[in-house]
Amino acid sequence: MSTVTPFGTRLREAMDSRGPLCVGIDPHAALLAQWGLDDDVAGLERFSRTVVEALADTVAVFKPQAAFFERFGSRGVAVLERAVADARAAGALVVMDAKRGDIGSTMAAYASAFLDPASPLFSDALTVSPYLGYGSLEPAVALARESGAGLFVLALTSNPEGAEVQRAVRADGRSVGATMLAHLAAENAGAEPMGSFGAVVGATLGDLSSFDLDINGPLLAPGIGAQGATAADLPRVFGKAVRNVVPNVSRGVLKHGPDVAALRASAGAFAEEIRAAVAA
Repeated sequence: MSTVTPFGTRLREAMDSRGPLCVGIDPHAALLAQWGLDDDVAGLERFSRTVVEALADTVAVFKPQAAFFERFGSRGVAVLERAVADARAAGALVVMDAKRGDIGSTMAAYASAFLDPASPLFSDALTVSPYLGYGSLEPAVALARESGAGLFVLALTSNPEGAEVQRAVRADGRSVGATMLAHLAAENAGAEPMGSFGAVVGATLGDLSSFDLDINGPLLAPGIGAQGATAADLPRVFGKAVRNVVPNVSRGVLKHGPDVAALRASAGAFAEEIRAAVAA
């Protein structure tokens, strides 16, 4: 049993004190160009450092997308390592968006890369894909419990293609997405104030009242801002589980860079809008 404060507890404290907002760190080529940066390692480093220095002392959560760093090879991964370390040192939690999913020793290796405190990429939580069967995630679940980290499992994603898998109905009459939510509720049973095993649920999906989102764990919700969802949509989409929603905003905040003051103002405005909508 880990003596480290569990991710769910730390996340609840961060959301209550800093506001329920997750800012993506997504340095794709078009955004680097918008910032006047070259699409190379130097541009990547300048972008990442600016975002972290501007926001790490105020936002609850960062969600770096690993692929945008991995595309530059080892030098890009080194930039990611620095961003994760600096963000966590400033008090922000880091959810690594890598969507790893495999079986056996390979899943264990993926978990070790991001959930082992000895790893230079150690993060507070990791996004994972359960579509080799929820049981395939067990190595990640076990290591997360041991290290006090968390997982966000893809359950009801905002991309249209996701529905062909996630809304498919099993022989027992329950959809695949609902089955994933039920697994997570079981992982979080009895945890206070909130469990560490969350789901990824798109904020753009509209009425989700047919799903039990009350999993006693966090719900990472992409789609606020550029994808069309607003803070005001959250209570309607997430119902009684809305207090555990971690809305993710990427382009809506990042488009204001490289101006540090503008980045801070945008993130602050989103956080307050979300706080007000959740409390309403």
